[in-house]
Amino acid sequence: MSTQPACETISPICSAQATIENEIEGLKALREALDGPLRDPFEKAVKVIQEAQGRLIVTGMGKSGHIARKLAATLASTGTPAFFVHPGEASHGDLGMIRHIDVVLAMSWSGETAELANIISYTRRFKVPLIGMTSNPFSTLAKQADISLCPPKVKEACPHGLAPTTSTTMQLCLGDALAVALLESHGFTASDFRIFHPGGSLGASLQYVRELMHKGWSMPLAHESCRMSDVILTMSQKGFGCVGIQNDDGVLIGMVTDGDLRRHISDDLLAQTVNDVMTRDPKTLRPDMLVPAAIEMLNSAAITAIFVIENDKPVGIVHMHDFLRIGAA
Repeated sequence: MSTQPACETISPICSAQATIENEIEGLKALREALDGPLRDPFEKAVKVIQEAQGRLIVTGMGKSGHIARKLAATLASTGTPAFFVHPGEASHGDLGMIRHIDVVLAMSWSGETAELANIISYTRRFKVPLIGMTSNPFSTLAKQADISLCPPKVKEACPHGLAPTTSTTMQLCLGDALAVALLESHGFTASDFRIFHPGGSLGASLQYVRELMHKGWSMPLAHESCRMSDVILTMSQKGFGCVGIQNDDGVLIGMVTDGDLRRHISDDLLAQTVNDVMTRDPKTLRPDMLVPAAIEMLNSAAITAIFVIENDKPVGIVHMHDFLRIGAA
């Protein structure tokens, strides 16, 4: 019977931490390269894409292809018209999707991906601007490209140095950097972003308070001269658990909540005036505030309803239930 000792095993946590540390080092090297050899080509790439009359065609094979698909989606959703073309399909007719007014971004860590050959040749034949993203500045892709984005070579997180790990993380990060630089260069706003993201929780979070607020007769409001008996009646009828208090000019000067009622409960509560009970200078929202900021304010103040004001006058009210209803909270 064999008496050889069992092989030592690496803890899954230690392995995970080593992988993350390795990829962090890769990103640090990428950041430093943007202060050096990558600075000029990166700025040129942004300019060429920004000035293109057509679309940005992103392509790549294998793991680089997966990153390229994600990058195309990110670009398209942030205001840079883009789509992915598979290099294999390009050789069987999809080259017709690329026009002379477009720009091609080809991704290959080695720069020698055979499947990219036809796309590269096509861009050279028809003078389509070609941006190559490869770690090898002496590769076919780098030499043929009009602009070469060459991230530094680093050790893969894979212990065998074979599986694309750190390299794909760097491609993803450099692609995201390109997308964000383009986003900022053409002034892409949250409102623009919402146009391309109308669904799901992301679409919900890009709504404005004015789109959710209850207006007009729905608002629970009372004058500062009212008795608490009237305020409590309004609170019960409107169902927000609060009443906004206005002065003669219609300015919101205070708020009575169910918490205020509990704190001032007494035999003569109904006969008291609003001024004796209300909380002055309540927190408020603006109509043009995005939903996430409004939710943060409600959570920070530990309140469930809040008035929306313009020129110090209430124009609406929103409740936490409104945010829950659209899936934003």
